[in-house]
Amino acid sequence: MTEIKEKTSVLFVCMGNICRSPTAEGVFRKVVTDAGLDHLIEIESAGTHAYHTNEPPDRRSQAAAVRRGFSLADIRARRVESSDFERFDYIFAMDRDNLAMLKSEAGENSEAEIHLFLEYATAGREYEVPDPYYGGAAGFERVLDLIEDASVQLLERLRYRIG
Repeated sequence: MTEIKEKTSVLFVCMGNICRSPTAEGVFRKVVTDAGLDHLIEIESAGTHAYHTNEPPDRRSQAAAVRRGFSLADIRARRVESSDFERFDYIFAMDRDNLAMLKSEAGENSEAEIHLFLEYATAGREYEVPDPYYGGAAGFERVLDLIEDASVQLLERLRYRIG
Protein backbone atom coordinates (compact mmCIF):
# COMPACT_ATOMS: atom_id res chain seq x y z
CA MET A 1 0.00 0.00 0.00
CA THR A 2 1.32 3.46 -0.89
CA GLU A 3 1.71 5.87 2.00
CA ILE A 4 -0.08 9.17 1.50
CA LYS A 5 1.77 12.09 3.04
CA GLU A 6 -0.37 14.65 4.79
CA LYS A 7 2.18 17.46 4.49
CA THR A 8 4.75 18.65 2.01
CA SER A 9 8.08 18.72 3.82
CA VAL A 10 10.93 21.18 3.36
CA LEU A 11 14.44 21.08 4.86
CA PHE A 12 16.87 24.02 4.67
CA VAL A 13 20.57 23.21 4.98
CA CYS A 14 23.79 25.16 5.56
CA MET A 15 27.06 24.06 7.14
CA GLY A 16 26.53 24.52 10.89
CA ASN A 17 22.78 25.19 11.09
CA ILE A 18 23.21 28.35 13.18
CA CYS A 19 22.99 31.22 10.65
CA ARG A 20 21.57 30.69 7.18
CA SER A 21 19.42 27.56 7.41
CA PRO A 22 17.69 28.44 10.70
CA THR A 23 17.02 31.89 9.24
CA ALA A 24 15.44 30.21 6.21
CA GLU A 25 13.41 27.94 8.49
CA GLY A 26 12.12 30.86 10.57
CA VAL A 27 11.36 33.12 7.61
CA PHE A 28 9.70 30.41 5.54
CA ARG A 29 7.67 29.25 8.55
CA LYS A 30 6.26 32.76 8.98
CA VAL A 31 5.56 33.16 5.26
CA VAL A 32 3.72 29.83 5.25
CA THR A 33 1.82 30.61 8.48
CA ASP A 34 0.82 34.07 7.22
CA ALA A 35 -0.57 32.39 4.09
CA GLY A 36 -2.62 30.01 6.27
CA LEU A 37 -0.82 26.95 4.92
CA ASP A 38 1.13 25.81 7.99
CA HIS A 39 -1.13 22.76 8.29
CA LEU A 40 0.09 21.62 4.85
CA ILE A 41 3.84 22.28 5.00
CA GLU A 42 6.42 20.89 7.46
CA ILE A 43 9.56 23.01 7.79
CA GLU A 44 12.93 22.25 9.43
CA SER A 45 16.60 23.07 9.07
CA ALA A 46 19.87 21.18 9.54
CA GLY A 47 23.59 21.43 8.90
CA THR A 48 26.00 19.29 6.93
CA HIS A 49 28.35 19.40 9.93
CA ALA A 50 27.70 18.79 13.62
CA TYR A 51 29.69 21.74 14.96
CA HIS A 52 26.79 23.27 16.92
CA THR A 53 24.40 20.39 17.68
CA ASN A 54 21.54 21.45 19.99
CA GLU A 55 22.67 25.09 20.05
CA PRO A 56 20.28 27.95 19.21
CA PRO A 57 20.91 30.06 16.12
CA ASP A 58 23.70 32.63 16.24
CA ARG A 59 22.63 35.62 18.35
CA ARG A 60 23.25 37.96 15.40
CA SER A 61 20.95 35.89 13.18
CA GLN A 62 18.30 35.97 15.87
CA ALA A 63 18.62 39.73 16.38
CA ALA A 64 18.39 40.48 12.66
CA ALA A 65 15.39 38.17 12.32
CA VAL A 66 13.55 39.72 15.28
CA ARG A 67 14.01 43.21 13.81
CA ARG A 68 12.05 42.00 10.78
CA GLY A 69 9.37 40.15 12.71
CA PHE A 70 10.72 36.59 12.51
CA SER A 71 11.48 34.30 15.43
CA LEU A 72 14.26 31.73 15.48
CA ALA A 73 14.07 31.17 19.24
CA ASP A 74 12.74 27.61 19.16
CA ILE A 75 15.21 26.30 16.57
CA ARG A 76 18.14 24.11 17.63
CA ALA A 77 21.00 23.03 15.40
CA ARG A 78 21.20 19.47 14.18
CA ARG A 79 23.13 17.59 11.54
CA VAL A 80 21.49 16.19 8.41
CA GLU A 81 20.61 12.53 8.94
CA SER A 82 20.33 9.80 6.33
CA SER A 83 16.59 9.54 7.05
CA ASP A 84 16.13 13.16 5.96
CA PHE A 85 16.57 12.12 2.34
CA GLU A 86 13.46 9.94 2.57
CA ARG A 87 11.52 12.10 5.02
CA PHE A 88 11.68 15.45 3.20
CA ASP A 89 10.19 16.23 -0.20
CA TYR A 90 12.51 19.19 -0.76
CA ILE A 91 15.97 19.89 0.59
CA PHE A 92 17.39 23.35 -0.08
CA ALA A 93 21.10 24.06 0.29
CA MET A 94 22.31 27.57 0.99
CA ASP A 95 25.43 27.20 -1.19
CA ARG A 96 27.08 24.97 -3.76
CA ASP A 97 29.45 23.27 -1.29
CA ASN A 98 26.56 22.13 0.89
CA LEU A 99 24.57 21.17 -2.21
CA ALA A 100 27.41 18.90 -3.34
CA MET A 101 27.64 17.33 0.13
CA LEU A 102 23.91 16.71 0.23
CA LYS A 103 23.86 15.14 -3.21
CA SER A 104 26.75 12.84 -2.32
CA GLU A 105 25.06 11.78 0.93
CA ALA A 106 21.62 11.34 -0.60
CA GLY A 107 22.26 8.07 -2.31
CA GLU A 108 20.13 6.32 -4.88
CA ASN A 109 17.11 5.84 -2.61
CA SER A 110 16.60 9.53 -1.93
CA GLU A 111 13.14 10.74 -2.80
CA ALA A 112 13.96 14.37 -1.97
CA GLU A 113 14.41 17.03 -4.60
CA ILE A 114 17.69 18.74 -3.71
CA HIS A 115 18.31 22.30 -4.96
CA LEU A 116 20.03 25.56 -4.16
CA PHE A 117 17.52 27.67 -2.25
CA LEU A 118 18.22 30.81 -4.27
CA GLU A 119 17.06 29.07 -7.44
CA TYR A 120 13.71 30.38 -6.21
CA ALA A 121 14.77 33.99 -5.67
CA THR A 122 13.90 36.84 -8.01
CA ALA A 123 16.09 39.56 -6.51
CA GLY A 124 19.21 38.99 -8.58
CA ARG A 125 21.66 36.61 -10.06
CA GLU A 126 23.03 35.20 -6.84
CA TYR A 127 22.71 31.47 -6.40
CA GLU A 128 24.30 31.16 -2.98
CA VAL A 129 23.29 32.63 0.36
CA PRO A 130 26.58 34.06 1.67
CA ASP A 131 27.72 32.87 5.08
CA PRO A 132 27.54 35.91 7.41
CA TYR A 133 29.28 34.20 10.35
CA TYR A 134 32.65 35.97 10.08
CA GLY A 135 31.27 39.34 8.98
CA GLY A 136 29.32 42.21 10.44
CA ALA A 137 25.65 43.05 10.82
CA ALA A 138 25.23 43.93 7.14
CA GLY A 139 25.89 40.30 6.21
CA PHE A 140 22.99 39.10 8.34
CA GLU A 141 20.71 41.71 6.77
CA ARG A 142 21.77 40.58 3.28
CA VAL A 143 21.01 36.97 4.21
CA LEU A 144 17.53 38.01 5.31
CA ASP A 145 16.95 39.96 2.07
CA LEU A 146 17.81 36.91 -0.04
CA ILE A 147 15.91 34.44 2.13
CA GLU A 148 12.76 36.56 2.33
CA ASP A 149 12.64 36.85 -1.45
CA ALA A 150 13.28 33.15 -2.06
CA SER A 151 10.75 32.14 0.63
CA VAL A 152 7.92 34.05 -1.02
CA GLN A 153 8.80 32.60 -4.42
CA LEU A 154 9.12 29.06 -3.04
CA LEU A 155 5.71 29.25 -1.40
CA GLU A 156 4.17 30.38 -4.68
CA ARG A 157 5.61 27.34 -6.44
CA LEU A 158 4.54 24.96 -3.68
CA ARG A 159 0.97 26.30 -3.73
CA TYR A 160 0.47 24.69 -7.12
CA ARG A 161 1.81 21.35 -5.92
CA ILE A 162 -0.13 21.15 -2.67
CA GLY A 163 -3.43 22.22 -4.17
